Amino acid sequence: MNMTSAVSVAFDPLLPWTVLAVLGTIGLVLVLLGLRAGARGTIWRLGSLVVVLAALANPSLIEEQRKPIADVALVVVDDSDSMAIGERRQQVQAARETLKRKLGQQEGLEVREVVLPPSQIQLGSERPGGTRLIETMRSALIEIPQERLAGVVLLSDGQVHDVPAGVPPELGGAPVHALIAGRKNERDRLIVLEQSPRFGVVGREVTAKFRIEDPAGGTAPVTLSVGGEVVKRIDVPVGRSVELPITVGNPGANVVELEVGPGQSELTLDNNRALFTINGVRDRLRVLLVSGEPYQGERAWRNLLKSDPAVDLVHFTILRTPQKDDFTPVRELSLIVFPMRELFEQKLKEFDLIIFDRYESGNLITRDYFRNIAEYVKGGGALLVSVGPVFATQRSLYRTPLGAILPGAPTGDVVETGFKPKVTEIGQRHPVTANLPQAGDPNKEPEWGRWFRLVTSRTERGNAVLSGAEDKPLVILDRVGEGRVAQLLSDHLWLWNRGIDGGGPQPELVRRVAHWLMKEPDLEEEALRATAVGGRIEITRRTLAATFPQVTMTSPGTSPGGATRTLDLRQTAPGLGMAVVDVDKPGLYRFDDGTLRAVAAVGSPDPLEFSDVRATDAKLKPLVDGTGGALMWLADQSDPDIRTVRPGRAAGGSDWIGLRRNEGYTVAGINQLPLLPGILVALAFLMAIASAWWREGR
Repeated sequence: MNMTSAVSVAFDPLLPWTVLAVLGTIGLVLVLLGLRAGARGTIWRLGSLVVVLAALANPSLIEEQRKPIADVALVVVDDSDSMAIGERRQQVQAARETLKRKLGQQEGLEVREVVLPPSQIQLGSERPGGTRLIETMRSALIEIPQERLAGVVLLSDGQVHDVPAGVPPELGGAPVHALIAGRKNERDRLIVLEQSPRFGVVGREVTAKFRIEDPAGGTAPVTLSVGGEVVKRIDVPVGRSVELPITVGNPGANVVELEVGPGQSELTLDNNRALFTINGVRDRLRVLLVSGEPYQGERAWRNLLKSDPAVDLVHFTILRTPQKDDFTPVRELSLIVFPMRELFEQKLKEFDLIIFDRYESGNLITRDYFRNIAEYVKGGGALLVSVGPVFATQRSLYRTPLGAILPGAPTGDVVETGFKPKVTEIGQRHPVTANLPQAGDPNKEPEWGRWFRLVTSRTERGNAVLSGAEDKPLVILDRVGEGRVAQLLSDHLWLWNRGIDGGGPQPELVRRVAHWLMKEPDLEEEALRATAVGGRIEITRRTLAATFPQVTMTSPGTSPGGATRTLDLRQTAPGLGMAVVDVDKPGLYRFDDGTLRAVAAVGSPDPLEFSDVRATDAKLKPLVDGTGGALMWLADQSDPDIRTVRPGRAAGGSDWIGLRRNEGYTVAGINQLPLLPGILVALAFLMAIASAWWREGR
């Protein structure tokens, strides 16, 4: 740019301006009095006063050498996910090249460009979603002085989710222009999630609320999937809120997906599905503990169950069977009548877990009630049997209808010798006993204390995860129908709780067994899990087998099946295999090993970004109108004219955009010339005084 010069007059008073004003006022008053009195030479005295005051003001002629400063035009490009629809990115790219060429032809104009990139996968991020285009613009404006800003050009499809109510102060009066990509009056079907429950009690229903938007109207087919499994298919009316009950099946994360079928006109299928997670929590567990002959371990069972605030314990101790007569008064033995019919018939299914602790068969609980318990287990209930020496006799529970579901059959012997429970080979792979505290290395003796009694049994079903003396089964776990059974073949578990011989992990072992009986997902011996952490998915496979099957991963996509990939798992612990994959797209990933299936919700398909993907000028119009800018569709006007305008003038039209001319500059040099040199002032003052004397002397 060429240098320019500007001339101005500057004052550097020798006295403060207030003093000069006082002196001038006094002198003017004296001159006026002289004029009123008709004194001669008053005009010359006025001239001498003016000369003195002018000299004291010390005027100078200033010549500045000015270097113009270029104005700045800011171009903000929206490259969010919705810009991938149709030809929007192509339209914006063509507009960027046109603007770059035309703005580059403007003399004294600097062009800066900033791009809003596509959303990144940030699981659990607290940042607001959607297209934050204005936030990006304001961040760029911080680095541009307001006196240099000529204007802002926004290239977007108009789906901007942070447009402020007023004009941002960072603009400083500069115009904002919006060039909209896409087509007018676009049509698209989408699903809007109005209510998504975050928590729910396992086994109970929660309600989700959604609606389908489609300009075509009518009805639309919706599929509900939980954990990757299709649960329900329904037809819902378009444009109306629909409440959908969902049963929380498992504790922990339950990934729910709602998907509506394609409509007649679709811009994208990414907003045809809604994804959310319901965290299943268990209600208070109802446990029925029936104890037989009293012994030292009975209180340990009771204290252990009562210490858990999530457990509602109903405990009955059978002190004496009806056939046993020791002449003790009944009122001293029975506090209440044992409610057999209420417990084992009417309210049996209300219990989550039934525990028999050293109970022996007799006439108190009849065979019909034992048969009810067996059917309760087959239907999905849970049973834990802790046996004593009587289990090896004719009064064994195995000789009741419960024997049909118990995995260990007594051999009739009881071993009473010291032994340390050991984790079996299959127990090292079973999550109930894998990495049990104090278990030590598989090839070494455990660090916990000894037990001294074992009812020998043979394992007819299930898995013996702990063994006792002579490698006989000690803890056996088995699935029966829809339910589960655990069998503890010793009544010395309480020794660990008392710390005898070093003690052991009694609370942890009981907790794991109980949670396995309750079908806790983390304790499933055959399980496939997928956990998303940011842009990475960890796939784990728990199995009792010695090898791990390959896992097929299906990525989210608009195609019916999506892209697939085969994963090989590596063993990280006995019975535990793992694979880790990096992903770059949010959505629902599915995993299948031929037997088990799992899903992982990566990131979150931005509900704001895809809540409405139709191009629009309505959201940016208030900002554009508030700054006097121009708004136009690239499909109609892809080559607008560029004009410079003075501040305060209209800055846009139907086919042109205006940039403010700020005419900023920097001073490169200054030349200063005094207007009243000392000699000139002295001569003028002497002439004025002499003229005044001469006039008075006449």
